[in-house]
Amino acid sequence: MKKMKSILTELVQGLMLILMLAFLGCSPGCAKEDKGLDGDKNPTVTTSVSCWLTTPDQKNLMKKQTGVLMFSDEINGYPTIEVDSTVTYQEMDGFGFTLTGGSAMLINTLDNETRKNLLTELFAHDSTFIGVSYLRISIGASDLSETDFTYDEMPDGQTDPDLEHFTTDMEQEHLIPLLKMILEINPDIKILGSPWTAPTWMKTNNAYIGGSLKPEYYTTYANYFVKYIQAMAREGISIDAITIQNEPLHPGNNPSMYMEATDQAVFVKNHLGPVFEAAGIKTKIIIYDHNADKPEYPISILNDPEAKKQVAGSAFHLYGGSISALSQVHNAHPDKNLYFTEQWVGGPSNFSGDLSWHVENLIIGGPRNWCRTVLEWNLASDPDYRPHTEGGCTNCLGALTIANRVSRNVAYYIIAHASKFVRPGSVRIASNIPENLNNVAFLTPAGKKVLIVLNNSGIEKKFNIRFKSNQATTSLPSGAVATYIW
Repeated sequence: MKKMKSILTELVQGLMLILMLAFLGCSPGCAKEDKGLDGDKNPTVTTSVSCWLTTPDQKNLMKKQTGVLMFSDEINGYPTIEVDSTVTYQEMDGFGFTLTGGSAMLINTLDNETRKNLLTELFAHDSTFIGVSYLRISIGASDLSETDFTYDEMPDGQTDPDLEHFTTDMEQEHLIPLLKMILEINPDIKILGSPWTAPTWMKTNNAYIGGSLKPEYYTTYANYFVKYIQAMAREGISIDAITIQNEPLHPGNNPSMYMEATDQAVFVKNHLGPVFEAAGIKTKIIIYDHNADKPEYPISILNDPEAKKQVAGSAFHLYGGSISALSQVHNAHPDKNLYFTEQWVGGPSNFSGDLSWHVENLIIGGPRNWCRTVLEWNLASDPDYRPHTEGGCTNCLGALTIANRVSRNVAYYIIAHASKFVRPGSVRIASNIPENLNNVAFLTPAGKKVLIVLNNSGIEKKFNIRFKSNQATTSLPSGAVATYIW
């Protein structure tokens, strides 16, 4: 009798073990472990996918979709975006805006609670906020400041070669206090500084508009950058990188300064780089900072070995040329970084057209052409596109419009589709582009896959997202953009 009970017990235990193994190997929703780059080992994927959607009719504005999207082994004939996390490209530094002096001034007109809530919404990172991770600021005035200024202006006929009169006091009212508030929310945010002009006494025309940097002041101007970086550091504000000159081939803005590529190369290799080294400055030096129609400008500087060793990379805008030109610079010098640092939205905005063009060219096109950052232009303006200098941009629409209350415009949603999910340290990964389904994919430091898709066809498109051996089927209205995360 005892022997029979023992046999029965062994049979039951064996049956339970068989059932358990069968369940682990074949049950719905099961994925075997695989140790790929993103932490999944088996090609089988049955994870759910979350989706955030913006549509051109503005009925969905960065809206999380409630339907459940699942990977499965279902096969169909729809176009397929295949995401491959084993093929990686550049690491991302972040997505964001330019915090112009005018933007800072407008945000500071808000009452304390509204301002705090807005800054948290913009710069904090969790499920509620958009997590802006990179800011550009002007070194001195930009054309979206209330008035012209530099940090070392002198009376007519006077100069200050030792920079004894250098001061950033004019930033104490708006920009510096606001940056400190932002850093309390996101201490890791990276900041890029760009000058629109050198102090006027250093220039050939002694004016804010146009003119070039006099060669005798090259070392003085290099020290001007050092003093700026050190002054901001004393305020607790670290400058991650500087560009040498905003739009060096556009001397008609106010302020502005013309600088040819040959002059920028001399300035970098013989003055700015050595002065930074002598002062122990670790801030990155970025060249060009102008349109994609002149890739030869940064390439010519990088072709100079002495200049190249001082340079972290090249920065671009897209008021001329094609975003694909940035890959020419990468191919010529693949060891140097690329940064997309500015693109405006002209007011009044055509929401659907601006959404489609900016997502296609900046959010998708920038990273697909090796950019580590994507920055829209001004963070905030008032309803009349102010403030701006006399002769500055008169219809630059901010990502926010501020007039006692805050309105969110198209650039806010363009950046949010990336900044919220593609965190610093994410890497671009491979994805194909089926017809009219432009896209870019990333792998985040947390192992999440992020796919941003634009339907730039004239009809709603049904398509698959394929990852490893499984796929999820979804659809996008014409002109819509969606961010998928799994």
